[in-house]
Amino acid sequence: MSVTIRQLEIFNAVVETGQVTRAAQSLFITQSAVSLALNEMENQLGGSLFDRSGRSLELNDRGRYFLPLSREILDKLEDLDSLMNEKDGQFAGSLNLVASSTIGNYVLPYLITAFKSMHPDVHFNMLVYNTKTAEKLIIDRAVDLGFVEGEVNNEQVAVTPWFQDELVLITRCTKNTEPEEVCDVTTDIKKFKWVMREAGSGTAQIFKSKLGKYVTDLNVVMELGHTEAIKKAVEAGAGVGCLSSLTVCRAINRGWLQKIHLDGVDMLRQLYVIQHKNKAKTRLIDEFLDFCFLLSRCSEGRTCLSSPESFQDLVLQFSEKE
Repeated sequence: MSVTIRQLEIFNAVVETGQVTRAAQSLFITQSAVSLALNEMENQLGGSLFDRSGRSLELNDRGRYFLPLSREILDKLEDLDSLMNEKDGQFAGSLNLVASSTIGNYVLPYLITAFKSMHPDVHFNMLVYNTKTAEKLIIDRAVDLGFVEGEVNNEQVAVTPWFQDELVLITRCTKNTEPEEVCDVTTDIKKFKWVMREAGSGTAQIFKSKLGKYVTDLNVVMELGHTEAIKKAVEAGAGVGCLSSLTVCRAINRGWLQKIHLDGVDMLRQLYVIQHKNKAKTRLIDEFLDFCFLLSRCSEGRTCLSSPESFQDLVLQFSEKE
């Protein structure tokens, strides 16, 4: 008897959850059904795939070897399902995305909403993590596409430049605040208290690399895991932050935050699209990527991200040209 697709799905669910109980809950089946499927599959493969410790299951050497093979099979079946649903320019199926914080919270929601207005039968699942976690999900083939702010260097991952973003320094507004303060990287960095993103964040990684030797002048008083938390801390007077212009443009325009110009440092950064090199690309993936690259095709794209109405107008113009 050969291994079934359902057994592969159950095996992967157990790997992801670490327990039969949780795997059963995630698949909406009984614990006994999960246990039976695992036992049958291990018998068919001629040996155990897990080390069992109480209720916990951990992959052994055979299981670790089998895991990427099982995922590749399930990926190809999902790709086949997507291909079969693509008819005459109509797209259906699911796209699984991962994005680092800035892109996931401030860029992709606009793109996904606009794309779905044109292709309502497409379902999106999006995770938001830092760049390192996004890279791992791509390597594990857990998602179709990644959109990241930090650099990715892995031989299994295809990296495509997307569009450029600008990092800006922000401080709170006061009655005596100048229209735009200016600070010199060689002398002023050490004067500020800094509110930074956590280690692993693309924003923090790139800002520190741009400072070069002056990175040691940073007096970091807080490391926070979310952009909005940094904005609120800076607004409250905790210190100076460094964030994407995409995340702070509204707060600056409304007078909640003040921009500081950092003299002597190029604050532009490249954003990237990442994919697993060996994961099949469907027409749906290609169509969504073409749509996303709208931002790099026209100068109005990045500006429009600060206004949903303007962005929708831009998307309409793009769709009419297609």
